Amino acid sequence: MKKSFIFIFSFIILSLSAQDKLLTTKDAIYMNRAIMPARVPQLQWIGESDDYAFAKENSMYKVSAKRGTETLLLDLDMLNTAMYANGYDSLKHLPRINLFSDETGYFKKGNAYYEYDFNARHLRKINSVPDSAENIDFNKDTKIAAFTIKNNLYYAADGKAHQITLDDNPGIVNGHIVHRNEFGINTGIFWSPEGKKIAFYRKDETMVADYPLVDIDQRIAKVKNIKYPMAGETSQQVTLGVYSLETGKTVFMKTGLPKDHYLTAVTWGPEGKTIYIAILNRDQNHLKLNQYDAATGEFVKTLFEETNPKYVEPENPLFFRPGHNDQFVWESKRDGYNHLYLFNTEGQLLKQLTKGEWVVTDFLGFYGKNQAWFMATKESPLQQNIYKVDLENGKIIRISPDHGTHYAIINKNGKFVIDIFSSTDVAREYLLLDNKGKTIRVIKEDKSPLKDYDLGQMKVSTLKAGDGTKLYYRLIKPIHFDSTKKYPVIVYVYGGPHVQLVTDTWLGGAGLFLNYLAEQGYVVFTLDNRGSANRGLFFEQAIFRNVGTIETKDQMTGVDYLKSLPYIDTVRIGVDGWSYGGFMTLSLMLRYPGVFKVAVAGGPVTDWKYYEVMYGERYMDTPQTNPEGYKKASVLNYIDRLKRKVLVIHGTMDQTVVWQQSLLFIQKAVSLGKQVDYFVYPGHKHNIRGIDRANLYEKITAYFKENL
Repeated sequence: MKKSFIFIFSFIILSLSAQDKLLTTKDAIYMNRAIMPARVPQLQWIGESDDYAFAKENSMYKVSAKRGTETLLLDLDMLNTAMYANGYDSLKHLPRINLFSDETGYFKKGNAYYEYDFNARHLRKINSVPDSAENIDFNKDTKIAAFTIKNNLYYAADGKAHQITLDDNPGIVNGHIVHRNEFGINTGIFWSPEGKKIAFYRKDETMVADYPLVDIDQRIAKVKNIKYPMAGETSQQVTLGVYSLETGKTVFMKTGLPKDHYLTAVTWGPEGKTIYIAILNRDQNHLKLNQYDAATGEFVKTLFEETNPKYVEPENPLFFRPGHNDQFVWESKRDGYNHLYLFNTEGQLLKQLTKGEWVVTDFLGFYGKNQAWFMATKESPLQQNIYKVDLENGKIIRISPDHGTHYAIINKNGKFVIDIFSSTDVAREYLLLDNKGKTIRVIKEDKSPLKDYDLGQMKVSTLKAGDGTKLYYRLIKPIHFDSTKKYPVIVYVYGGPHVQLVTDTWLGGAGLFLNYLAEQGYVVFTLDNRGSANRGLFFEQAIFRNVGTIETKDQMTGVDYLKSLPYIDTVRIGVDGWSYGGFMTLSLMLRYPGVFKVAVAGGPVTDWKYYEVMYGERYMDTPQTNPEGYKKASVLNYIDRLKRKVLVIHGTMDQTVVWQQSLLFIQKAVSLGKQVDYFVYPGHKHNIRGIDRANLYEKITAYFKENL
């Protein structure tokens, strides 16, 4: 562990001692667990106490934060003795235990939930859900589980299932994620604070055209239709219902017209009587934070509005201040950077809690008296550190002591923090800190899992775009680097919103496949262009209505830098990327013909009018209102410039970037007499997962070896 570190962005090199082991493509998908960074399973604070727990070798231990003493809470034999005594099937390994206190906890096995008393060593079954249940949301206070079966919502109490919605039409979906996971939406079920009501999304997709996917796993291939509203086309209509477990009745919030607006930031008021919803118009440039009466569905008031000429992007709920039911923290980019604001429920801004040319990346919660904890890039865009802000005097204190990317687990009273972090020189380490950032003990010491492997030198530094904008890049040299030789380059690119590839984390954020490519003799280069994450709104919105232009210009800044290096073979530059990175790969190859010798584009967007409404319209508006932007962005309009080797890869069941995108590219290439290599992964969705991912890596590597 390093106690201090000056991160000089203009020049930093991490040299890993050369050993004799080499990575494989199976290593790159972590099939070899020995090369994964160390972890502490089931690490959690116990209730309101100053004790934390962790699992080791099918046992769970309690640890005193103050003294460090370990006490066995339970082990697999204890659990199985209790399971056997109650006539339940035994467990093969220790399940995930969610601790209520140091006396009781619960776990799930199959479709059943069990509560275990550590002192009495007594176990009881507290609930179960049907085998077909999905999207399960278990309320640990009431022991009731809400869940979905197909398109309807249910709840289970004492193992008995109760149906809430009764929609026969599969185009009407209840309790599921809506708006295609945009706006930070990761659930369709919202329990009230007292656990007596369930708010849920109701999504009406009946007006959205069916989009066909083809399932080839049957004797006669079968069409599987999904709902995929494309940019500029008819979109889904979402409402929010509130079901009372006491009355058995559902009331829908009267969120008004137009019906294709977005309902985001759904939050229960602390008293369980009101619901807050951020209503975002379809143009995504005008937000209203509204309050509704949960009992009647009636609109109460608009607390405030946010507008932006390009887009507003709400991604978080309201965070209510404990002991102050009329105050909450709201995350917003209203001043150009994502920051925390303290409001009251009348909509009055009480205080901007954080401010500066840096972004809050995660709100952690309220711990201790008048303290709000958060993660932010305050020290550097490459780092994420732990901070707390005093809600009364506004003083901000950094808690994490080391440079890098951190994650915090904070105990209820805010006295202690478990800091899990990695950096360019730490694979992963667990520290116990006090609430001022002083290290109490090392819970898990860093041990590089790649210390016996031969890795290339990695450098993280900056370049300046033509207008002076600072751009961060990462460069990995081949193993056994010889400065007198000339090396080919693979530019690995993503370049789209919400992603940052160059970070102060282990391997600089590169992952093992890029190190594997460096092992094969390539210089591997990555640059985060404008449009990517954690640099503020001006940086992110530079792509608005014109994707593929400023991003490729920034990438060419990186290419020009590479060409200036004496050890780079400037005629052997390749480019590789997936999804938005696939779009960027094709855009670079075609907009700058002759620069790149080889390109591999996976799951690429080729024409944005075939992409989905929520994401596509945020960054490009609609094809009807921005025809020139869509025309310029479409790589289909540049295929006549194709001069070099291109491999396009796609999963046939991709529901994010539909297969049609790459098929249109191939169709246009054929019509123009251009040769393109093409490969599909049958049955795979947007990402190629499992053992087939090793096959993907082998294919990409072989294509570069053959052509670069």
